[in-house]
Amino acid sequence: MKFATAAIHAGQQPDPTTGAIMTPVYQTSTFVQVSPGRFKDNYDYARSANPTRTALEANIAALEGGKYGICFSSGCAAMSAVLHSLKSGDHVVLCDDVYGGTFRLFDKVFQQFGVSYTLVDMSDAAKTKAAFKPSTKLVWAETPTNPMLKVIDIAKVADLAKAQGALLAVDNTFATPYLQNPLALGAHIVCHSSTKYIGGHSDLIGGVLVVNDAALADKMHYLQNAVGGVPAPWDCFLQLRSTKTLHVRMERHCSNARKVAEYLEKHKKIERVYYPGLPSHPQHEIAKMQMRDFGGMISAVLKGGLAESRTFLERVKLFSLGESLGGVESLIEHPAIMTHATIPPENRAKLGIVDGLVRFSVGIEDVDDLIEDIEYALR
Repeated sequence: MKFATAAIHAGQQPDPTTGAIMTPVYQTSTFVQVSPGRFKDNYDYARSANPTRTALEANIAALEGGKYGICFSSGCAAMSAVLHSLKSGDHVVLCDDVYGGTFRLFDKVFQQFGVSYTLVDMSDAAKTKAAFKPSTKLVWAETPTNPMLKVIDIAKVADLAKAQGALLAVDNTFATPYLQNPLALGAHIVCHSSTKYIGGHSDLIGGVLVVNDAALADKMHYLQNAVGGVPAPWDCFLQLRSTKTLHVRMERHCSNARKVAEYLEKHKKIERVYYPGLPSHPQHEIAKMQMRDFGGMISAVLKGGLAESRTFLERVKLFSLGESLGGVESLIEHPAIMTHATIPPENRAKLGIVDGLVRFSVGIEDVDDLIEDIEYALR
């Protein structure tokens, strides 16, 4: 099936009891067993499996071109399952520009259990290769990165990981399955905060892993059940509703973001714009090679530093000031104060997360209204 067809149909059949076109919300904690230890389709207890969740897992796996989907209560819970598969003494090569919550998990949670990491600019293959150790078991990448929108050559990093016998996990939240499929480029694990574009309506929290290897899928399912960070049936239903329009929404996110980025790049009050779709982006050619379009996220540095960016963020009306991204409505935020405040200041400075940096999540409103809103706020 093509993407648009899979988005609407994969993993879902009309309800066998009523013929309902939408997968029901199986709001139950347990399932009646035929005999002790004998139950239908692996459904015994809803933490272990739930039919609404099963449909969602199959749907997102199909969109990523993968065999197995494993859903969680949040993106951080999905990431935690991967990290729980490591043991004390293991080492991770970690992309240096990652979501603040990702850094917090590595630095403040799992490092205390003996899982070490090395931060590296993965847009530089030589630096990435040098970051490996004999104890490296996992490579964790984001592309495009959050918030600097660096684009990492997934196939190259996959070759490095394979040569070292390590797994490559790619956070595909910004790109979505519609724009990029890391498994096809050599990644072992794809991770999403499905709160963002997959959910798409700013009304749920969720996460998902997609893999092709059966043994790895079994391990992630075991951890999903054992640790217990599973999504509620209603949240799974909402995500199934949302994946049906993912391709349509992403087309509009991309077209709007491209126009906004081009506008910002020409504005006299903007020092620099980060958007993979601009020829000025340092990894523009890689983005063209591994992405179908360039996404709905933009970062830009305003001249005048914190004072100017704060004034701008307080003036916007259509761009709502708030954390998160990927909803149909446009959001805007200040990474150094908000989403990336947990990153040490010296690390932020190296990455370019300066006080004048703002991050745009461009929604699907009329783009002329969005540009007018920015123009007003920059006056």
